[in-house]
Amino acid sequence: MKSSRRRSREFALQGLYQWQLAGTDPLTIADQLADGEGFSKIDADYFKALLSGAVAGAADMEQLIAPLLDRAYKSLSPVERGILLLAGYEFKSQPEVPYRVIINEAIELAKSFGGTDGHKYVNGVLDKMAAQLRAVEFYAGRS
Repeated sequence: MKSSRRRSREFALQGLYQWQLAGTDPLTIADQLADGEGFSKIDADYFKALLSGAVAGAADMEQLIAPLLDRAYKSLSPVERGILLLAGYEFKSQPEVPYRVIINEAIELAKSFGGTDGHKYVNGVLDKMAAQLRAVEFYAGRS
Protein backbone atom coordinates (compact mmCIF):
# COMPACT_ATOMS: atom_id res chain seq x y z
CA MET A 1 0.00 0.00 0.00
CA LYS A 2 1.54 3.27 -1.13
CA SER A 3 1.29 6.35 1.05
CA SER A 4 -0.22 9.54 -0.34
CA ARG A 5 3.23 11.15 -0.18
CA ARG A 6 4.83 8.32 -2.18
CA ARG A 7 2.12 8.73 -4.80
CA SER A 8 2.77 12.49 -4.76
CA ARG A 9 6.44 11.85 -5.47
CA GLU A 10 5.55 9.49 -8.33
CA PHE A 11 3.32 12.09 -9.96
CA ALA A 12 5.90 14.83 -9.35
CA LEU A 13 8.55 12.68 -11.03
CA GLN A 14 6.25 12.19 -14.02
CA GLY A 15 5.79 15.95 -14.13
CA LEU A 16 9.54 16.58 -13.96
CA TYR A 17 10.06 14.09 -16.77
CA GLN A 18 7.54 15.92 -18.93
CA TRP A 19 9.04 19.29 -18.02
CA GLN A 20 12.53 18.13 -19.04
CA LEU A 21 11.41 16.66 -22.35
CA ALA A 22 8.75 19.12 -23.46
CA GLY A 23 9.49 22.26 -21.46
CA THR A 24 5.85 22.53 -20.44
CA ASP A 25 5.20 24.83 -17.50
CA PRO A 26 4.52 23.16 -14.12
CA LEU A 27 0.93 24.45 -13.81
CA THR A 28 -0.05 22.93 -17.15
CA ILE A 29 1.69 19.68 -16.24
CA ALA A 30 -0.09 19.58 -12.87
CA ASP A 31 -3.45 20.08 -14.58
CA GLN A 32 -2.70 17.28 -17.05
CA LEU A 33 -1.55 14.89 -14.33
CA ALA A 34 -4.62 15.65 -12.23
CA ASP A 35 -6.65 13.68 -14.77
CA GLY A 36 -4.45 10.61 -14.32
CA GLU A 37 -5.48 7.39 -12.68
CA GLY A 38 -4.70 7.40 -8.96
CA PHE A 39 -4.27 11.17 -8.68
CA SER A 40 -7.15 11.37 -6.20
CA LYS A 41 -5.08 9.27 -3.76
CA ILE A 42 -2.15 11.69 -3.52
CA ASP A 43 -1.35 14.57 -1.18
CA ALA A 44 -2.14 17.25 -3.77
CA ASP A 45 -0.52 20.10 -1.85
CA TYR A 46 2.70 18.13 -1.42
CA PHE A 47 2.68 17.19 -5.10
CA LYS A 48 2.29 20.83 -6.16
CA ALA A 49 5.07 21.92 -3.80
CA LEU A 50 7.39 19.18 -5.11
CA LEU A 51 6.77 19.86 -8.78
CA SER A 52 6.84 23.64 -8.67
CA GLY A 53 9.71 23.76 -6.16
CA ALA A 54 11.88 21.30 -8.09
CA VAL A 55 11.32 23.15 -11.36
CA ALA A 56 11.91 26.58 -9.82
CA GLY A 57 15.14 25.45 -8.18
CA ALA A 58 16.39 23.23 -11.02
CA ALA A 59 19.22 25.51 -12.20
CA ASP A 60 20.63 25.97 -8.70
CA MET A 61 20.18 22.28 -7.93
CA GLU A 62 22.02 21.31 -11.12
CA GLN A 63 24.99 23.38 -9.90
CA LEU A 64 24.91 21.49 -6.61
CA ILE A 65 24.47 18.06 -8.20
CA ALA A 66 27.02 18.30 -11.01
CA PRO A 67 30.17 18.06 -8.81
CA LEU A 68 28.74 14.96 -7.11
CA LEU A 69 28.55 13.03 -10.39
CA ASP A 70 31.10 10.88 -12.20
CA ARG A 71 29.76 12.07 -15.57
CA ALA A 72 28.08 15.11 -17.07
CA TYR A 73 24.73 16.09 -15.57
CA LYS A 74 23.12 16.12 -19.05
CA SER A 75 24.22 12.53 -19.65
CA LEU A 76 21.97 11.29 -16.83
CA SER A 77 18.64 9.90 -17.93
CA PRO A 78 15.66 12.25 -17.49
CA VAL A 79 14.39 9.89 -14.79
CA GLU A 80 17.64 10.08 -12.80
CA ARG A 81 17.78 13.86 -13.19
CA GLY A 82 14.16 14.14 -12.10
CA ILE A 83 14.74 12.00 -9.03
CA LEU A 84 17.81 14.00 -8.03
CA LEU A 85 15.97 17.30 -8.52
CA LEU A 86 13.03 16.03 -6.51
CA ALA A 87 15.16 14.71 -3.64
CA GLY A 88 17.32 17.83 -3.66
CA TYR A 89 14.22 19.98 -3.34
CA GLU A 90 13.02 17.87 -0.43
CA PHE A 91 16.42 18.04 1.31
CA LYS A 92 16.37 21.82 1.09
CA SER A 93 12.71 22.64 1.58
CA GLN A 94 11.18 19.86 3.65
CA PRO A 95 13.25 19.71 6.86
CA GLU A 96 10.52 17.76 8.66
CA VAL A 97 11.13 14.80 6.33
CA PRO A 98 14.19 12.84 7.53
CA TYR A 99 16.96 12.63 4.94
CA ARG A 100 16.88 8.81 5.12
CA VAL A 101 13.21 8.83 4.13
CA ILE A 102 13.98 11.10 1.17
CA ILE A 103 16.78 8.79 0.01
CA ASN A 104 14.64 5.67 0.47
CA GLU A 105 11.77 7.21 -1.49
CA ALA A 106 14.18 8.26 -4.26
CA ILE A 107 15.59 4.73 -4.46
CA GLU A 108 12.08 3.31 -4.75
CA LEU A 109 11.30 5.77 -7.56
CA ALA A 110 14.50 4.76 -9.34
CA LYS A 111 13.63 1.07 -8.99
CA SER A 112 10.13 1.67 -10.38
CA PHE A 113 10.88 4.13 -13.17
CA GLY A 114 14.63 4.07 -13.82
CA GLY A 115 17.14 1.80 -15.47
CA THR A 116 18.35 -1.51 -14.09
CA ASP A 117 20.97 -0.22 -11.66
CA GLY A 118 19.90 3.42 -11.60
CA HIS A 119 18.81 3.13 -7.98
CA LYS A 120 22.38 2.37 -6.91
CA TYR A 121 23.69 5.47 -8.68
CA VAL A 122 20.92 7.65 -7.25
CA ASN A 123 21.67 6.31 -3.76
CA GLY A 124 25.35 7.21 -4.03
CA VAL A 125 24.70 10.72 -5.28
CA LEU A 126 22.02 11.39 -2.68
CA ASP A 127 24.31 10.23 0.12
CA LYS A 128 26.81 12.91 -0.95
CA MET A 129 24.04 15.47 -1.31
CA ALA A 130 22.63 14.69 2.14
CA ALA A 131 26.08 15.18 3.65
CA GLN A 132 26.05 18.72 2.21
CA LEU A 133 22.43 19.78 2.60
CA ARG A 134 21.60 17.95 5.82
CA ALA A 135 25.06 17.86 7.43
CA VAL A 136 23.90 18.06 11.05
CA GLU A 137 21.31 15.32 10.58
CA PHE A 138 23.60 13.25 8.33
CA TYR A 139 26.57 13.22 10.69
CA ALA A 140 24.57 12.92 13.92
CA GLY A 141 25.51 9.63 15.56
CA ARG A 142 28.27 8.81 13.06
CA SER A 143 31.21 9.74 15.26
